[in-house]
Amino acid sequence: MKRVIGRKQSSTNDTWLYAIEHIEELVSPQDVDAYAQWAVERIQEATKGKTAAYAWSGGKDSIVLADLCRQAGVTRGFFAYCDLDYPAFAKWCLENKPEGVEAMHTGYDLDWLAQHQELIFAEGQVGQRWHQISQRGPFSRMFFENHLDVLLMGHRIIDGNFVGKDFYVRKQTGEVRFSPIADWPHELLLGYIHYRGLELPPIYGWKDGFVQGTHAWPEREHCPTLAQGYREVY
Repeated sequence: MKRVIGRKQSSTNDTWLYAIEHIEELVSPQDVDAYAQWAVERIQEATKGKTAAYAWSGGKDSIVLADLCRQAGVTRGFFAYCDLDYPAFAKWCLENKPEGVEAMHTGYDLDWLAQHQELIFAEGQVGQRWHQISQRGPFSRMFFENHLDVLLMGHRIIDGNFVGKDFYVRKQTGEVRFSPIADWPHELLLGYIHYRGLELPPIYGWKDGFVQGTHAWPEREHCPTLAQGYREVY
């Protein structure tokens, strides 16, 4: 397996597109099959005798995670979305979410955003508040409202996500998250999508789609001015 994509924060969209175009030169079907088998075994071990589900976002990581969970026998999942998501992306997700995935509206909308305009295209510590709003908060809600023992995540180390020493995140509140593909490089993930024929949402074909990811539009990064941010969104 050859690697050409670095950390998400330092890789250009063109690098992602190059990897997709040359994916069969970078990753073999044998690589994908081996890592997939290990991931399925991890999921089965982590969920044996437990009430488990997975978090699905409609992004590339969760699309791969959902396929692995299906093979491991975990069919229940949750999709958190809000009125601040790109409408076309939210529509695609609601129409294409795997069977067994329940949609969960978080309640955030334009009225809420009007009261928190400092978050629009925010960077640094202010921008980090989006992680609690769009990820950590909904994950905790998924876990406790559904009385889970473990929530499976598509988080990976190379994206800068904290996944715990053993890929488990155990909180004092009792919440447990497990990331079975935490050690997968980008090329392997793209190879899995390619060889398994999985469909990606159209958001990845938009400007800087792989760099920006599937976040809500006010979370858009690398916009030095509000004008540039709104211009890219429109």
